[in-house]
Amino acid sequence: MAFDPYDYAFQDDPYPVYARLRDEDPLHHDEQHDLWVLSRHADIAAAVRDDDTYSNAMGVSLDASAWHKDAHRVMSFLALDPPRQSRLRSLVSKGFTPRRVRELEPRIQRLTDHHLDAVLPGPGESGSLDWITDVAGRLPMDVISELMGVPEADRDEIRRLGDLTVHREPGVHDVPPVGMTAALDLIAYYEGFLAERKRRPGDDLTSALLAAEVDGDRLEDHEIVAFLFLMGVAGNETTTKLLGNALHHLAAQPDQRDEVFADPADLALVGPWIEETLRFDTSSQMLARHLKRDVALHGRVAPAGAKLLLVLGSANRDERVFSEPARYDLHRDPAELAQSLSFGGGRHFCLGANLARLEARVALDELVRRVRTFEVDTPAARRVHSTSVRGFARLPIRVEMR
Repeated sequence: MAFDPYDYAFQDDPYPVYARLRDEDPLHHDEQHDLWVLSRHADIAAAVRDDDTYSNAMGVSLDASAWHKDAHRVMSFLALDPPRQSRLRSLVSKGFTPRRVRELEPRIQRLTDHHLDAVLPGPGESGSLDWITDVAGRLPMDVISELMGVPEADRDEIRRLGDLTVHREPGVHDVPPVGMTAALDLIAYYEGFLAERKRRPGDDLTSALLAAEVDGDRLEDHEIVAFLFLMGVAGNETTTKLLGNALHHLAAQPDQRDEVFADPADLALVGPWIEETLRFDTSSQMLARHLKRDVALHGRVAPAGAKLLLVLGSANRDERVFSEPARYDLHRDPAELAQSLSFGGGRHFCLGANLARLEARVALDELVRRVRTFEVDTPAARRVHSTSVRGFARLPIRVEMR
């Protein structure tokens, strides 16, 4: 069975391969890259809660150059196991609080209005735009930058460097040199930014992280820089892809699209639209784990010391959990949607899940208020080619305004 996460054809549509893995080889060994692959929902749901077997200490990337014991210096607590993970997450949570996220909503609304005002035609008119370039690729970085206190003048460059860290050229089975350079440039930027915040604290997350304390313990500079890097890359990329995937898949279901956009005062379907997009085509497709002991499943044994992939994108399409999982359905049973593993689980459940959902809801609510309907120019769309995120680099759409 061909499983090559670096292959562009696979990235264009991995779901047929996932289905075969679940049915025929649910603990698969990819000999080319020496990876073990878990694809069934039950196995992955158990794995994300089992730190004693499935370790994060080498990072979560399948790229060889990012797979090492110091991965936490760029991946923060994603690349740590308890108790170090618990300590760091507890300290970060002192600054990155649910209240701070909730209080962002007016700023997210203001940024959404700013970006939509700049590209949407007037009332009753029609027009075209690139949803990614003009809106979805800008809003998440602006929100995270506002949260962290990053100046507006620096945001385009931070976004450009973040894009370079996740892009993979064809035939390259690791982080390319341009991606490594971009990562180093980002770290250098955040180091300088942190030094400035030490001199001039503000009402932002970075200043809150500098002040965070638990029983006399405080975050070290390199720990704050790693968290800022994680937010600036992972938090930005995944939400951009969520917003793009939401429009792409809804446009392919005209009846459901018409339901969502029927009444600008009725936004009840926006929440299910977001949740079904997260299930159907999650931004984060797979996460790596380092096996601390043998894993025996389905008649095979993945040995201790091996690298294993948890394929979240496959788990969310598992027929054993979801009815007609290959169908995009905004009326799916909420009990099924609650089984989605898009944000992981256990101690490693995504700390930014609430922020991603809030950004998506504000942006899509406002789109429904303003737009009567839309279409995607599918032949002109261009995917991001990455082993870590799934979504679009370009998504041209045509809109008809209310």
